[in-house]
Amino acid sequence: MSKIRQKRLIPTLAELPRPIYARAESWSDNGSQTEWHSHPWGQLSYALSGILVVNTRRGRYVAPPQYAIWLPAQEQHEVVSGGAAVMRSLYVDSGQLAQPRWQQPLVCEITPLVRELIIQFSASPAEYAPDTPAARLAQVLLDQLAQLPSAPLQLPMPEDRRLQALCQQLQTADEQIPLAQLASQLGLSDRSVSRLFKAETGMTFRQWRRALRLFKALEALREGKAVTTVALDCGYDSVSAFVSAFREQFGKTPGQYFKP
Repeated sequence: MSKIRQKRLIPTLAELPRPIYARAESWSDNGSQTEWHSHPWGQLSYALSGILVVNTRRGRYVAPPQYAIWLPAQEQHEVVSGGAAVMRSLYVDSGQLAQPRWQQPLVCEITPLVRELIIQFSASPAEYAPDTPAARLAQVLLDQLAQLPSAPLQLPMPEDRRLQALCQQLQTADEQIPLAQLASQLGLSDRSVSRLFKAETGMTFRQWRRALRLFKALEALREGKAVTTVALDCGYDSVSAFVSAFREQFGKTPGQYFKP
């Protein structure tokens, strides 16, 4: 029987009490999912344990352990976790991270120092006074966030509504459906779909579908499935071929992402 994800309520917050604000929460084994929403400030979502998936109009972003997902202000999104997760969310005033890289969603690699800073800051009072340990900790955290390296853990989405419907079908149904069949459902030729995909995502349809399989593999590995099982489910003939493709897509092997 498939798990029913808990619908998570969006916290009500009219304005940030300080330039950076932290929220802590835990999600159940059944996972959690928000409605589509946005904030008037930036948001860094980080799972101390578990794996996060954030969907935006621009793409799908996945954060395995030791990674976090950044969303700029006003970015429409939904947050999904397939299982239990211990969450920390940082809400950041837009003026604090103003460099161009922070004006789009991205996945950041969380350093051990930033992990500890997030944990400590999450225990601070929301309305900390200036020139206090909490205020100084907040400034150090902001300085460290600005230096975080990004990671290739996003799957671009097309803007064309027909292609969006096709992508949604592939994410939730049998992704082995031939391109010609998918194209005919849209009233297009497979050549037209291929051309549109390349123009809107920078990837060929074949490359995009391959990447989707690997993103699904990332989530399956987090759930504890064996690498061999995941490799075969993704259509690879051998574990070595799967690991090679995984490393090419994500820059690391499965073992490096999910090391103890």
